[in-house]
Amino acid sequence: MDEKESAFLAEYDPRDYPPVAVTVDVVALTIRAGVLHVLLVERGRPPQQGRWALPGGFIRPGEDLPEAARRELAEETGLAPRAHIEQLATYGGPERDPRMRVVSISYLAFAPDLPDPEAGSDAAAAAWHPALRPPELAFDHARILADGLERARAKLEYTPLATTFTGETFTISELRGVYETVWGVPLHAGNFHRKVLSVPGFVEATGHSTISGGSRGGPRAKLYRAGDARLLHPALLRPTETEQEEAR
Repeated sequence: MDEKESAFLAEYDPRDYPPVAVTVDVVALTIRAGVLHVLLVERGRPPQQGRWALPGGFIRPGEDLPEAARRELAEETGLAPRAHIEQLATYGGPERDPRMRVVSISYLAFAPDLPDPEAGSDAAAAAWHPALRPPELAFDHARILADGLERARAKLEYTPLATTFTGETFTISELRGVYETVWGVPLHAGNFHRKVLSVPGFVEATGHSTISGGSRGGPRAKLYRAGDARLLHPALLRPTETEQEEAR
């Protein structure tokens, strides 16, 4: 560090600028009983005490953002996702929090069939709620949730994200169920099966099959695991309205 920069930092006073706080909020999604759910906590203190919100809170000094997201998720719900977590977006509207100027970095977390959460920290309760029919949310969390859902739907088109909602091994039918649940539309079973197997590296056969056939009998289904692809090419695009009608 040169003398000019050292002198500048010695005289620098952060109190010359309006205070700004930084928080993290987590959109944690899972599929339970065939329904897409989001993890919410009931606020145990003001502001907006008693309203449901996304898990989150203020970052600590010296704490990295992803670390803060995982910590808040664990402290407020007792859960630490064992799967995918990624940064979603930044929200910094000047009036989004009545306490002061608060900038939130949101994260998106995915994991298959997570258990019931346990409230902790400053949360009065924690529970899974249907992601498409959530209660009224605190602050601007409805917008954050909507953005998280759209990100998840879009990523299913061009990444193998759907496999993070399944177990280690799965059938093509189970994988199709993930797409139908997150996209909220029916898919043609045959066309989906063909498209999945035509994407290099999306899934790979395990050489094993299910113990029995489906609920209507028939042959045992082949089991697959996630492949090594990071992007899907060709992409699995969301079906058009005509394609949805054909799938019904």
